[in-house]
Amino acid sequence: MKTYIYAIIAIVALILDQATKFWADSHNLGWSMPIIGDFLRFTLVYNENAAFSMKPQSIPQSFLPWLSPTVFFGTLVVLACIAAIWFFRGLHKDDYLSKLGIALIIAGAWGNFCDRLRIGKVVDFIDVIFIDFIYERWPTFNLADSWVTIGISLLFISSLKFSPHSADRYIKRSVQHGCKYRSKRIGRQKLRFGLKYG
Repeated sequence: MKTYIYAIIAIVALILDQATKFWADSHNLGWSMPIIGDFLRFTLVYNENAAFSMKPQSIPQSFLPWLSPTVFFGTLVVLACIAAIWFFRGLHKDDYLSKLGIALIIAGAWGNFCDRLRIGKVVDFIDVIFIDFIYERWPTFNLADSWVTIGISLLFISSLKFSPHSADRYIKRSVQHGCKYRSKRIGRQKLRFGLKYG
């Protein structure tokens, strides 16, 4: 796919994230609505910290108390996007999964940062059960978090497909295909030459 297709995907993902957040934010704090029983609920909460409600003490900003959280997270988003675009440009042309993953990660990063610019905190509303020894319910999240998670998963899957061993096989197949094509082309040229001068 062309690069602009991934840009469109990122823009659409960002719009969906912001639209759902505006809808959730139109309700009062603490609003909750069951979607699939108690397994999946929409519950409005605000997150003023990092991902998964990470406490301020556990992030580097605690060492820079004079730095605005918006500036801190904004700097991280800009640096992450620059690194993601640089990585995107170096990907193999057939590595569609990685390119899609990067588009989603950028959309997710900007989605949460837009919230901080708009209201100084992130709107979360997706509330699901996650039964384990740590959480009874998974920390409430949003579509932007989902885009980042899906994007990272796609990068991991793609790394298995485009591992060095897989890349060697791809190059070998390409070379073999090219050799076969050139052989057929030379054969056709010889045949035409023989018919003409034979």
